[in-house]
Amino acid sequence: MGRRSPYPEEFRNDAVALWRAAAGRRTYSAVAADVGVSGETLRSWVRQADGHASRGHARGGEAAEGQDEELTRLRAELGRLRKAEKEWELEREILRRAAQYFAKEMRA
Repeated sequence: MGRRSPYPEEFRNDAVALWRAAAGRRTYSAVAADVGVSGETLRSWVRQADGHASRGHARGGEAAEGQDEELTRLRAELGRLRKAEKEWELEREILRRAAQYFAKEMRA
């Protein structure tokens, strides 16, 4: 587990609120300089407040597990659909050839 932040939770929440109020007009670094922390520290607080993990770190929580399960399910379904699509292509090709054959027979 990570070490405990030296900043109180209320201070972090206020810094995040300040950044959100200035979002689009000021950078993380500019807002962070006003409150006396680094830009990356403020950015990580915003990510935590939004419920996102930073890049390169393992995701935690039930929401992430649910997303992983859904992603696995969707990938499996995509695989089944691609296999079915190939089978349908083969069936269409057989029907196309059969239609051509019978069209020739009717002309002769």
